[in-house]
Amino acid sequence: MQEIELKFLIPPARLKGLMRQAKVKSSQDIHMAAHYYDTPEQDLAQAGIGLRIRQEGDAWVQTIKAGGDGIAARLEHNTILDNEHVQAMLDADELMPDLILYEDPAIAPALADFKLKKLAKKLTRQYMTDVQRTTRLLEDDSSKESSTNEDSNEDSNEDSNEENRSKKSSTIEVAYDIGQIIHGNDDSQCQDIHEIEFELVSGELEFLFATAKLWCKRYKLCLSTVTKAERGGLLIKGENYSPAVCADLKHLNVDQDSSMPTFVRAAVHNCLLQILPNSSAIAAGSQDNEHVLQLRIGLRRLHIALKAFKKFSDQLNTEWHSILKQTATLLGDYRELAHLATTIEPKLQQHGAPSLDWTENIERIKVKPIDAVRANDFQLTLLELIEFTMSDPSTEPQASTLAIDKLPKILAKKHIKLLKAEQDFDDLAPDYLDLDDLEADNAERNSLVSDDLDSNPVHKVRRHLKDLRYLSEFAAPLYSKKKSKRWLKRLIKAQKSLGQYQDHRYYQQCYQQKSLTDPNALYGAGWFAATLKNDRNRLQKRLARIQDRPTFW
Repeated sequence: MQEIELKFLIPPARLKGLMRQAKVKSSQDIHMAAHYYDTPEQDLAQAGIGLRIRQEGDAWVQTIKAGGDGIAARLEHNTILDNEHVQAMLDADELMPDLILYEDPAIAPALADFKLKKLAKKLTRQYMTDVQRTTRLLEDDSSKESSTNEDSNEDSNEDSNEENRSKKSSTIEVAYDIGQIIHGNDDSQCQDIHEIEFELVSGELEFLFATAKLWCKRYKLCLSTVTKAERGGLLIKGENYSPAVCADLKHLNVDQDSSMPTFVRAAVHNCLLQILPNSSAIAAGSQDNEHVLQLRIGLRRLHIALKAFKKFSDQLNTEWHSILKQTATLLGDYRELAHLATTIEPKLQQHGAPSLDWTENIERIKVKPIDAVRANDFQLTLLELIEFTMSDPSTEPQASTLAIDKLPKILAKKHIKLLKAEQDFDDLAPDYLDLDDLEADNAERNSLVSDDLDSNPVHKVRRHLKDLRYLSEFAAPLYSKKKSKRWLKRLIKAQKSLGQYQDHRYYQQCYQQKSLTDPNALYGAGWFAATLKNDRNRLQKRLARIQDRPTFW
């Protein structure tokens, strides 16, 4: 069966209030001790599969989780085991899962890449969880009202009755977990578990998301895509967070038959596959610049998808744009200086530059990445975006129109804007640096949109080049693979050159400005000023390769 679940981290300041809602008269407490299994090479984890045997009260349950949409839905298969058999294996310290259970056709596809007999011989217990779970069921209050209205109105038609019966079944389970993940070979190594989950038991997705948004708003919860299995794998490797997640277009599920609403949902979903893991890591405490960078790239991709494909669906919310823009800007303000201090400065010192301290500059930034990501407006926007991707595209008016019929006009329009911006950039004087415009330059770099800065030719090229690249990536699966691959290769190379050019401009400006209070910064200002001419020449060559090549659409 498919499990649809939303998981959240709980801010310590909101714990007491949340506990009062979780522990009510109708709630149930259950102790759960789970044993998780994988190969020494973590083959199951790499395939996105979790395999466990868990004691749930008086019962022992073997569970495998796999697949799904990568966000809220996963394939789950549960089997209740014989207690005496489990106890015998425990007494002999030989508790192991039975993989014969997964010859069942319903779950077999998840393990299609494995030979079960060979896999069974390699399995070992990797880690355990010891959790106290408090659960309560929530039912849709509006369905009860509908039921009352139905009973008082004998003339209601059969369709209305069917709709009300459907609403009556809308139930979700709220599960609050507190406990530990324990290393399988060293019980002194452990991590705390403190999270709350909302799982759809029956009924409509709408009720699941409405409830999750209500609790998220009230208790400032933060979405997390990190499963207990993933956390256990990190514990085994001695790591706190999974690596930053880049865009993965292999998981963009579109084709020539995709309708407009289906296409835009797939594009948003693909962006969320990049955004959610990185935002989850930052919300949990990661200060890795790569998590911040990949989150910002994901937000940029999402922004262009929502803007370019706004006519593909009536369910897109224009209010999402301002929240995404604000978050990206706050993330960028911090990341640029942090990257300069942790990466650029050490490189310059390796080449003989005098030491500079950027601590004061970073501390002046009041909103850190964790604050931006944990912001309630951003978390609620993520929930709404997830809900949008899981909604039914076939109910929309645009469902009768194919995306491929509309994409050429969108791509051509962006291509023309890029060619015009390239011409304006080529007309610039070679020594154009705009050194007195640091504030505006930084604002543009850190924002999702730069309409107010379009008078700057460099900004215009950057904006239109990124937009065309991401739009081309979304559209590529609908066209010739060979032609789109060549086109994207040229765009990516040009974007990389432009990024290096802009980065060096920015660093030059930062060191130039810092030299006003610390003469040692003149070394860095001169270093990057010397690189800009070659950067510009390389960029112009790669932009020219876009101008004189045919498009793929």
